[in-house]
Amino acid sequence: MDCADCRAHFPRHDYSYCSAKEPTWRDACGVFGIWGPGEDVARLTFFGLYALQHRGQESAGIAVGDGTDVRCHCGLGLASQVFDEASISSLKGDVAVGHVRYSTTGGNVMCNVQPILDEHKSGQFAVAHNGNLINALALRQEMERLGEVFERTTDTEIIAKLIHRSPADTLEEAIADAMQQMQGAYSLAIGTADRLIAVRDPHGVRPLCLGRMNGCWVTASETCALSVLGAEFVREVQPGEIVTVDARGETVIQAVDPQRRACCVFEFIYFARPDSHIYGKNVYMSRLRMGQLLALQAPAEADLVIGIPESAIPHAMGFAEAADIPYGEGFIKNRYIHRTFIMPDQRLREAGVHMKLAPLREAVAGKRLVVVDDSIVRGTTTGPEMALLREAGARDIHLRISCPPIRFPCFYGIDTSTRRELIAARKSVPEIREHVGSDSLEYLDIENLVRAIGLPKVNFCTACFDEQYPIPVASDVMVSKYDLEESKVGR
Repeated sequence: MDCADCRAHFPRHDYSYCSAKEPTWRDACGVFGIWGPGEDVARLTFFGLYALQHRGQESAGIAVGDGTDVRCHCGLGLASQVFDEASISSLKGDVAVGHVRYSTTGGNVMCNVQPILDEHKSGQFAVAHNGNLINALALRQEMERLGEVFERTTDTEIIAKLIHRSPADTLEEAIADAMQQMQGAYSLAIGTADRLIAVRDPHGVRPLCLGRMNGCWVTASETCALSVLGAEFVREVQPGEIVTVDARGETVIQAVDPQRRACCVFEFIYFARPDSHIYGKNVYMSRLRMGQLLALQAPAEADLVIGIPESAIPHAMGFAEAADIPYGEGFIKNRYIHRTFIMPDQRLREAGVHMKLAPLREAVAGKRLVVVDDSIVRGTTTGPEMALLREAGARDIHLRISCPPIRFPCFYGIDTSTRRELIAARKSVPEIREHVGSDSLEYLDIENLVRAIGLPKVNFCTACFDEQYPIPVASDVMVSKYDLEESKVGR
């Protein structure tokens, strides 16, 4: 699809770039929405997206409802690159939803940028999605069989089409119809011409919260987006809920019966911003406790504890405190480089390490180091990081990881789609230690991980560690034949 095709199909979008369609679709992102008559909702949404930028750095978009119509401006890049004063000023209305995105398996093209605009018989709507549908392909194929035409490669378009096709009289009823068919993780911010709708899947895999500010209602992937606006946290959107906010106030529908809670535990380990709260627990304090318990579980004789910037810093501080070893900086981070975990191209991940981090030679030379990181996923960045410390003169490197080995893929919205991508699925801990070049390697066990957060394990999805998927995944979706054979041998 080229730019002309995009404009023909989606005339209310402002397209600055487009490219060919990709063959796959999966999203994991940040969503924001506000209902605020009389407020500059587009500008407030921009600030909300700025606070959520860590959740996706490839594209950004804002859709605004002005009482009669819904318009959208979006583009590739950071929110600060996509929006300027002119674009923000052109989006006038009382309702807005926004989105920041990274593509997990490709598809970083303009036609996949969100929010997505569509229509139901009850009116226009714009949908922004965080998560991943595990039955997306089956839903798409069935709708294609019925004559539906798809223009994007994201499961968000599938959600929009399910709502569009519903015979229900109201949009909320249409969303409820769609939820009956959707399987997987989805936190949605949906905007219409005159109201804001927040939706969460029945397991609550991805976070979504509600807040209030000067009579406005706000929904966001994380509470940090409320804080930046000075909004007061009200509550989390509960699993299976549809929450509508308009001139009549708040209306709640329990569209799908809530299932066993399964918030992604990786939100606490790495993904969420440290000042956010999930399940009422502060992310920063949880990471601090992970480091403390890691020090008790896997001590090491060392002169200095350092963390891999930036997400592992609280983990390292906790380790140093519990181990009574000085904490210090071992790396200087170039803060203008994107987080390498969410760069979808492997070549960019590897090159990004050298652009991103520089060792502090005077701080680490001749020292026995404990190096704390939040996770090892593919193992492609950890080895170069250890090599940088060796080149800077580190005497010993004891690597400590604040989560268990990641051995199984995520199908609910994180960028690990097959076991073959995961180093812990292919190598033992001693083999990983040799691969990354550390003198020792220890991981936090799952019991101490959930203990650090302070809630029972049943509240979380820990499938990437233990293969206990809370939402059943069909074998043809879960892994390729290669991965099935590998998993039988590797257990």
